[in-house]
Amino acid sequence: MISTRSFQAFSILASLFCLGTADLLAQSGAGNWPQFRGPQASGISNGPATATAWNVEKGENIAWQTKIPGMGHSSPVVWGDRVFVTTAVATKGETELSSLFGSPGYGAGESVADEGEQAFMLICLDKKDGKVLWQKTAKQAVPEAKRHPKASHANPTPACDSMRVLVSFGSEGLFCFDHAGELLWERDFGFINSGAPGHPDKGGYQWGFASSPVLDADRVYVQIDHEGDSFVAALNIENGEEIWRVAREEDSTWSTPTVYESLEEGQSQLILNGYKHIGGYDLETGEERWKTSGGGDVPVPTPVIAHEMIYLTSAHGRSAPIRAVDISAVEEFGMDPEEEDYLIWIQPRRGIYMQTPLVWEDILYCCSDGGILSAYDAMTGENIYRKRIGGGGTGFSGSAVASAGKLYFSGESGEIFVVQAGPEFKLLATNEMGENCMATPAISDGYLLIRTRQHLVAISPN
Repeated sequence: MISTRSFQAFSILASLFCLGTADLLAQSGAGNWPQFRGPQASGISNGPATATAWNVEKGENIAWQTKIPGMGHSSPVVWGDRVFVTTAVATKGETELSSLFGSPGYGAGESVADEGEQAFMLICLDKKDGKVLWQKTAKQAVPEAKRHPKASHANPTPACDSMRVLVSFGSEGLFCFDHAGELLWERDFGFINSGAPGHPDKGGYQWGFASSPVLDADRVYVQIDHEGDSFVAALNIENGEEIWRVAREEDSTWSTPTVYESLEEGQSQLILNGYKHIGGYDLETGEERWKTSGGGDVPVPTPVIAHEMIYLTSAHGRSAPIRAVDISAVEEFGMDPEEEDYLIWIQPRRGIYMQTPLVWEDILYCCSDGGILSAYDAMTGENIYRKRIGGGGTGFSGSAVASAGKLYFSGESGEIFVVQAGPEFKLLATNEMGENCMATPAISDGYLLIRTRQHLVAISPN
């Protein structure tokens, strides 16, 4: 007997097979950007063309900009004409952002000292004019966990569908709202100690939770890897009750899982990055499908799927690989493509730390913290070019997004670099935002939605 959920997935994928990806995306609405990095975390919009150049100071090509209180590194998400974004607002004083690339304290691992009570908020804006439609406080409390001086207390990006918005604030809980701002349910997973591996105490090396929830059909998936009992779980979208939970032997990670739906039996899976445990889990049961390990010991990038391959990367410590894994992988395998059937190719030393890679057509793009942009043949791993963007004066934490053959890279110090997709490097424009940019942009109906330190800015379509 086929389950309701499996039938839904079959119907969607059958439509995709008959109509083609572009047609299906057009029918489902190119304006929806429902999670971190949009549909399937690809970072790619198939909607109207986005702008190449703009000027925030002069208002050129700026549709609107709205001040967002507090501080958050979460990305905006969009459903229809509604934009959702989270933030944490200190009830006393101003939250400071430090340890940016090139600063005297860059790379320091100590937590920020006690910052007092915070209001953990979800804000809904009108996509047409940026007006705040409503804002709700999910919780007001002194944070259970501290943050890294480069992080915020609102790192995870919301996930939404036509009826609901899911927001995670780590140790403060997971909250489900409807589009009118009414709280439907909440879940408390207890204290989540996202910090330096090997520091399980509540000491000075807590860095803040960052993994975003993911919605798929009737389920919410959460990846909770920390210096405690790590696990991955599927929750019922209606009430937040657990459908399954699988323990993970894993230290802290900051990666968001990726859902892969397939018509082939046994191929649909939830894919997780990690250090000790990278792998795919059956969507229906949570049963482990495949597993590998190794790489950077502070995993941040989200898995990316293209060309029937899974692209994985991480950095920190001695190892920093980029790996391409066959989507049909099963069982456990290692890091030598000469010996492993499911490891298609590997770049053992070119992995990136903060950014999630992007695949545009047949090229994989990876941008390092310091702005070294590398392009690889997505099928073979062959390096096509390595070029610096930003002149070495800014760091890169937010991940790239793309539209109409243009790649957008956001620098921490406030520049958005626009690069032409293709085998030859071409910088099309550098756009100053006037404030720090830590979040990954979103794209909806040709609008670029860029979160800066204090604003959400909508760049008009091309």
